[in-house]
Amino acid sequence: MASISKLSTPNFARSASDFSPSSRSSSQHAVYCVDLSRRPAASRNLLSSSKLSLRSNHPIRVSLLVRCSKVDGNGSSVKRTTLHDLYEKEGQSPWYDNLCRPVSDLIPLIEGGVRGVTSNPAIFQKAISTSSAYNDQFRELVESGKDIESAYWELVVTDIQDACKLFEPIYDQTDGADGYVSVEVSPKLADDTENTIEAAKWLHQWVDRPNVYIKIPATAPCIPSIKEVIARGISVNVTLIFSLARYEAVIDAYLDGLEASGLSDLSRVTSVASFFVSRVDTLVDKMLEKIGTPEALDLRGKAANAQAALAYQLYQKKFSGPRWEALLKKGAKKQRLLWASTSVKNPAYPDTLYVAPLIGPDTVSTMPDQALQAFVDHGKVARTIDSNVSEAEGIYSALEKLGIDWSYVGSQLELEGVDSFKKSFDSLLDSLQEKANSLKLVSL
Repeated sequence: MASISKLSTPNFARSASDFSPSSRSSSQHAVYCVDLSRRPAASRNLLSSSKLSLRSNHPIRVSLLVRCSKVDGNGSSVKRTTLHDLYEKEGQSPWYDNLCRPVSDLIPLIEGGVRGVTSNPAIFQKAISTSSAYNDQFRELVESGKDIESAYWELVVTDIQDACKLFEPIYDQTDGADGYVSVEVSPKLADDTENTIEAAKWLHQWVDRPNVYIKIPATAPCIPSIKEVIARGISVNVTLIFSLARYEAVIDAYLDGLEASGLSDLSRVTSVASFFVSRVDTLVDKMLEKIGTPEALDLRGKAANAQAALAYQLYQKKFSGPRWEALLKKGAKKQRLLWASTSVKNPAYPDTLYVAPLIGPDTVSTMPDQALQAFVDHGKVARTIDSNVSEAEGIYSALEKLGIDWSYVGSQLELEGVDSFKKSFDSLLDSLQEKANSLKLVSL
């Protein structure tokens, strides 16, 4: 067996698009494996024992190793990683927050312990607008008379279906508890209850895979949509959750939907609640810096994980007691908490700040490239999400006393999140229109 090894460039911003077909020789048949097991002792960024405090961060200087082996039945094996330990020892499922072509690039990540994929309009905007991998299908769609938005959904659904196929073995092995791929309804529907329901039904029917999650935003108009979609037996990833109050409404919508479904077997209707983390600190830190007192400045970088720890307490409370026990008897599964927005926005913070302190059973952590590689490189696997609840409560209260309005934080971040996805969606449609125009010019 002939094999070669390459070292990638030393940065953590790489995505699956870096392994595009254009970078491979068409005459070679190769399997690309990402060695997720490299964990040098140097340059480790650890949290203090409080799990919510910070230490200075030193950027990691290592990068993932890409191994290429000819396909002859003896490809290089991928060693166990911290991602395997995360799931097997602590019950947290590591997912990958990225998707682009070729989806076969997910294979080494799956072998390295990744158990699901999340996508959103921003991810597809980047994937489709910066890669040539979509050109052939897009050209066919345009030439067949498809309008731009219809062509977009064709591209997206193809990727989602292909990714679902890759994760289907995990879905089967866990009896539908894991192995999901998420696709979001149009961000333009964030304030439209009825059309969100219709869009979710349409997407679910079109993708037609048992392990697809239809993503619906946790906006006030979409809370009733979540209940209705769950009641129809469609599994949902509820996204853009930024506050405890809205999170509780999401849980209630899930429970209401299960109860309204009329199904005798609820085991195939599942859900995750995507609670966003790092963006909370981004906003709250600015508010604390504006206050400017030593007490305020000392709380920077602590709001997000404190609120997340309290969200986990709420999760445990809501999924217990008589109401839940009655659903459990019908095979219902808990709506798992999913930690989203786990990449560090402030380079002064440890690069695993929104992963390491949020480890706990029955949860999911979806990580983009930077967070995933950092945790694999030097992450420590241990249950941390409820290791110091009293400190989390103290931080949450201290922020309130300083004038931080948690309701405002949640509302503002929700507005920003919806707006960001709408802009990505519109930007992608514009770039596809430009591409369609150029294709028509070429054909002339």
